[in-house]
Amino acid sequence: MIGWMDHLVIAPIVVPMLAGAAMILAGDRRRRLVVGIGGVSLALIMALAIALLLRAQVPEVRIYRLGDWPTLFGIVLVTDRLSALMLVLTACLGLAAFLFSLAKWQRAGVYFHPLFQFQLMGLNGAFLTGDLFNLFVFFEVMLAASYGMALHGSGVARVRAGLHYLTINLVASLLFLVGVSVVYGIAGTLNMADLAARIPLVAVEDRGLVEAGLAVMGVAFLIKAAMWPLGFWLPGTYAAAAAPAAAILSILSKVGIYAILRVWLLLFGPEAGASAGFGADWLLVGGLLTIAFGGIAVLATQDLPRLAGASVLVSSGTLLAAIGTGQAAVTGGALYYLAGSVLAIGALFLLIELAERAREVGADVLAVTREAMGPGEEEEEAEAEETGVAIPGILAILGLSFMACALLLAGLPPLSGFLAKFAILSPLLGTAPAPIPTTTWLLMVALILSGLATLIAMARAGIAVFWVGQASRVPRVRVVELAPVLLLLALSGALTLGGGPALAYMQATADQLHAPGDYLRAVLGARAVLTGGTP
Repeated sequence: MIGWMDHLVIAPIVVPMLAGAAMILAGDRRRRLVVGIGGVSLALIMALAIALLLRAQVPEVRIYRLGDWPTLFGIVLVTDRLSALMLVLTACLGLAAFLFSLAKWQRAGVYFHPLFQFQLMGLNGAFLTGDLFNLFVFFEVMLAASYGMALHGSGVARVRAGLHYLTINLVASLLFLVGVSVVYGIAGTLNMADLAARIPLVAVEDRGLVEAGLAVMGVAFLIKAAMWPLGFWLPGTYAAAAAPAAAILSILSKVGIYAILRVWLLLFGPEAGASAGFGADWLLVGGLLTIAFGGIAVLATQDLPRLAGASVLVSSGTLLAAIGTGQAAVTGGALYYLAGSVLAIGALFLLIELAERAREVGADVLAVTREAMGPGEEEEEAEAEETGVAIPGILAILGLSFMACALLLAGLPPLSGFLAKFAILSPLLGTAPAPIPTTTWLLMVALILSGLATLIAMARAGIAVFWVGQASRVPRVRVVELAPVLLLLALSGALTLGGGPALAYMQATADQLHAPGDYLRAVLGARAVLTGGTP
């Protein structure tokens, strides 16, 4: 019998779905009610994510069968350490973006808050689902909302970048659907645990077709993860989006990383027979090339939003290369890096909007005028003339926050970025045979040079904004805009101070991913052993 605590697994999907529907019924003009619903929803999502994370501390995979249907016939949601971690990161970033949007940024267009809730629904569903078809469904929910978020507001650049983003992701969705269809036609199942049990038993003549279907699906994941050369769309799209939209969109690339971690390690682990390790070299090489491309993009741009977008490319490349090594110890460091980069990049996207107001007199008024094109409420247009109040020492606060983002993304000691890169490289160098493989040297050089490139680019941008181009008057910033930035940086600091327990959790998560016996037994029961899964 399912207890009420077991329903926590589906709650992160249901809560934003109901909130989004209620917001649409309330109408976009009843903003106080809409904002209240959004605040309650974010608070519940955060509480649910933390509760699931605490339950995941117990080495047990929890499943939720909708309608209590058997695994092969019904929808299965699965909570383990990885999915709980991603839920918490999404909730933290979502809360920060929501708070930031309250400073009139949601008025740049209609239905910002319902789109935001459906975005959270798609993200949470993708992290919890246990089968490939519903992963596709939640991907589409997430992407449909992200199209509106990317186009939210006005301006030719935003519309152009948003349409490019829409086109690329429609192609990715088509590839995903084609890959899923091929896999189902050969294996007869889309449940990830059941598919992992069947992969070793696939006939020799069908193995190539199954691997081809999964490779096509993998291309869709890699487009979302922005691996080079598939991620050319990302910097322009994120740079053109409104600040709160860009912050929540920044985690979408990590959904592709999550899908690769989940599907690749589950289906192509040591128990996969002849398919074990399929595609590992492509992930490693693609990750290294993505780091190189992202590092060059970081140095080449002097536009702050594009700099943040290029930082997303560097983080995605680092994660892909680390996953491609196929070592559990390296994956643990990569997960720690993932958590730190999500928080730091989210803070940077929000901070950039505030920092650019210090460049010239009137920049803050122009920024708000561009965004605050509410749907016909003239009294609100008058209020949009001033974004907030002049906080004493605001330039110092913004400058220190920008420096913190720079240090985190560059990976300088003693912050979490440095600890993460050390955790990635240490197992590779400590357990490597003599001589050390070339790929290990390349990864080490790529991490060091990308960090140096980020530091140079961020220092150059900081000088231009806070020193050379300093405004003659203090920029006006609302507390509700500054608080989310400080919240994300505080969480990054907590991740650094709690590096030991955090790394231990990440390593346990990586061990669970590389040895998915608990996952298979939780979903399939005794069938995990009978059909050839990891016992």
